Amino acid sequence: MAADQTETSPARRYAVTALKLAVSVVLLAVLFTRVDVHQLWASARRASLSWLVAASAIYLLTLVAATWRWKLLLDAQHVRISGPTLLGSYLVATFFNNFLPSNIGGDVIRIRDTARAAGSKTLATTVVLTDRVIGLIALVLVAAIGATLGSGTAGRAPSPIWPSWLWAGFVVAAVISAPAVLAPAGLTRLLQPLTAIHPEWIGERIDKLTSALERFRDRPSALAGCFLGALIVQGGLVVYYLALVWALHIDMRLVDLAVIVPISFVVQMLPVSVNGFGVREATFSLYFARLGAPIQSAVLMSLVGAALMMLFSLTGAGVYVARGHR
Repeated sequence: MAADQTETSPARRYAVTALKLAVSVVLLAVLFTRVDVHQLWASARRASLSWLVAASAIYLLTLVAATWRWKLLLDAQHVRISGPTLLGSYLVATFFNNFLPSNIGGDVIRIRDTARAAGSKTLATTVVLTDRVIGLIALVLVAAIGATLGSGTAGRAPSPIWPSWLWAGFVVAAVISAPAVLAPAGLTRLLQPLTAIHPEWIGERIDKLTSALERFRDRPSALAGCFLGALIVQGGLVVYYLALVWALHIDMRLVDLAVIVPISFVVQMLPVSVNGFGVREATFSLYFARLGAPIQSAVLMSLVGAALMMLFSLTGAGVYVARGHR
């Protein structure tokens, strides 16, 4: 029985990866039938090198800010790791996110790199998940602000997404997340039935999770700083794409990018494609079309943005190789 599970598990993973690849290929193929590929390539070649360099610098700053907010959460748990060490880990995680079929790989790297200092994989996982949740809430907030500002601008098409939807999503996410920190004991009671599966193993992890949440509750400044860092990261990514549209000579407002960029990152979290390829380009294209902008511009911006991120993330490969030599 165990042998059968061992044999089918890799087959299942390969099947899921093949399905994701098929989704990405089909979506990209459909989009490329609607654009002039030669003109797309010509537009890419006319890109401003100086603005592409500026975009890369902005992307680096977002990674530094992301590392800073991660360190704030670790410090709140009395886990002391230097900033440069965490930055190296974040670069490696970014490399894995960009070159593995799923962005979960990067979180595994971050957990592995901090588990020893934390003295617990559960604690390291809790910190990374908290960082993820706060980042998602900040992402929705940035989109809500962008949609609100865009709807009030005269002479341009309003945001295709109603600001009220995004504000509602922000409030719901905050309301759902707050009790976990404000009342960890309630979460413990909620998870208690899981101990029926394995009382000792699961019970121990629930206790560690509760203790970690209690420490976060006692350090609200760390959570506030992490949320501020998340806003800086999400705002920086919007500015990153603004530098790209300037580099590619695309007519797109900052407030519109403030809506579609966060939404594209949410869509990419869905495990239906390989690293968001196809899904991301389709999301940009739909939004651009609603604004009356060319689909070709959306595809160009999306692909160049992804390529630049992947190129930059190769620094993480260098850090990973250097670790191996040490």
